[in-house]
Amino acid sequence: MDVDGDRFRQLMGRFVTGVSVVTTLDDGRPQGITVNALSPVSLQPPLVMVALDRRRFIHPMVRELGRYAVNVLGEGQQGLSDCFAHAAVKPGELGREDFCGAAWHEGPTGLPILDGAIAGLECTVTETYPAGDHDLFIGRVDALDDGGPAAEEIGPLLYFRRRYLRIEQAAHADVEGKPEA
Repeated sequence: MDVDGDRFRQLMGRFVTGVSVVTTLDDGRPQGITVNALSPVSLQPPLVMVALDRRRFIHPMVRELGRYAVNVLGEGQQGLSDCFAHAAVKPGELGREDFCGAAWHEGPTGLPILDGAIAGLECTVTETYPAGDHDLFIGRVDALDDGGPAAEEIGPLLYFRRRYLRIEQAAHADVEGKPEA
């Protein structure tokens, strides 16, 4: 039975995801792309997985360098998410080839970490698995960036049904059921 790709994308849009930018280096130049296919895999050792489309420009860079950083975006960083998601920009605007004009710094391993990201993870690829039109890059986390004290007060940038969301903090929320231990 064939599944319609557009319908599949529409239904997967009902799953709320955090938004991150995967960054790497290409001949010493920072490169980045917006992703929402990110998952922690293991605590010991610390591993994360990102899924990258083989047709996207950043795929061969990550494969060749064998390293990437995950930059978890905070609310208010929709502009960066949009820029790193789209190659085409309007004339006069900074695009992905200009690293979206984003302020960044080198993390401890030398990978680009976006200023203002609420978390940064610098990773070395340990395994790669083909998955349809994507490859799953398992990365060992080599260094962490907590985004500084301000990041503690900023909520994550979320994506749902092709729109950005923010978490509204409730003064009190009743919880039904028993949380897992």
